[in-house]
Amino acid sequence: MIFGNVINRLGKEPRKLFLIDCLGALLTAILLFVVLRAYHEFFGVAVETLSLLAGIAAVFCIYSASCFLFLKANWVPFIKAISFANLLYCMVTLGLVFLPGSKITLAGKIYFLTEILVVCGLVYVELAVAKAIKN
Repeated sequence: MIFGNVINRLGKEPRKLFLIDCLGALLTAILLFVVLRAYHEFFGVAVETLSLLAGIAAVFCIYSASCFLFLKANWVPFIKAISFANLLYCMVTLGLVFLPGSKITLAGKIYFLTEILVVCGLVYVELAVAKAIKN
């Protein structure tokens, strides 16, 4: 299993999972709001769409940071909540960016598909950690 050691470690220290999620969401928000917005024509995605996705990522960053800083026990429901939110973010991203008639360029497709793959990998780890904690 590719993620086996990571899941075992995070199962023992689930707080770190929220730090990882927080930093990933922060990176996403910065990339979307600063970098991709500046080059929105190159990526073929409307500024409004990038701003919306960046805002969602910022909310996830705040949620995960709050869990990292303040949560002391009962990790599983909070891990499940962020994993569900991350999965929903992937679906919203697919819908907003790849709608019929979208002008997204190859660079945009590569960026967003890569982001979705990374986030789905994180969701897998989050759910596996939640399961490991429960057992």
